[in-house]
Amino acid sequence: MSYPPSLSDVIATLQVDQVDDDRFVATQLDNPAHHIVGGHIAGQALMAAGRTAPDRIPHSVHVYYLRAGDASRPVDFQVVRSRDGGTLSTRQITASQDGDVLLEALASFSTPVEGVDYHTPIANVPDPQSLAPVQEQLASYADELGGFWVGPHPFERRYVDPPPRLSVELPEPSPRIRMWWRPTESVPDDEILHSALLTYLTGTTMLETAVAMRRATPATTFNALIDHALWFHRPVDLSDWVLSDQYSPSGIGGRGLATATMHNRTGEVVCIATQELYFGRSRTG
Repeated sequence: MSYPPSLSDVIATLQVDQVDDDRFVATQLDNPAHHIVGGHIAGQALMAAGRTAPDRIPHSVHVYYLRAGDASRPVDFQVVRSRDGGTLSTRQITASQDGDVLLEALASFSTPVEGVDYHTPIANVPDPQSLAPVQEQLASYADELGGFWVGPHPFERRYVDPPPRLSVELPEPSPRIRMWWRPTESVPDDEILHSALLTYLTGTTMLETAVAMRRATPATTFNALIDHALWFHRPVDLSDWVLSDQYSPSGIGGRGLATATMHNRTGEVVCIATQELYFGRSRTG
């Protein structure tokens, strides 16, 4: 498996293997540090839960990350069918390795329901075609960190605001980063997979705002996800660009909060996400 992972790697590993009715096992995205990627394992938990709620689509998932795991080895997922109502189904998911719980999540699934349809408008931002790819924006830093800034990524990104490597050099850090993104390859037509990919993406990009407020980048400072929640409002068209409007409203006690509102090209809200990061204790002396 390549590192950084290709989109094909991400999709393949999100497709959890079903062991029995409510138990699943999944390969992780391995990397030199053997660090399990929080957004990825959360996406796998959502996929596992979705397999037990046929004909229903996810509308929310809430995740707590309890322990780090070893990405060189598979993770087991146990799903509990907490409730199946006329409209909503709720699932509890536990991810573990060798009996140690890595993650606990609740996911909710729904059947279509008629109701009032409204959303906040999309921000007035440049079209993605008018913006340079992030690799061009960061071409001057191509030699840093083994080419980390300009290397391949599962999603093409075009930043409206300065990306993390540039924002650290601004006189004042900004808590807001707006970014257009789309997959680098075609994605199968599977709404649960699309929601899992949104979970993965938010787990790897939203943190940029909270890290930027510490005048650092995700590649140059320790950070770990504590919790992660997403609400899936409308189907997302992953053949087109999506705007992620990311913001960090607060940071305290070695933690940083980040939110993201995602709009499709027609201006509809497709997803809202929040997460909190842990940056570790301050060390003196």
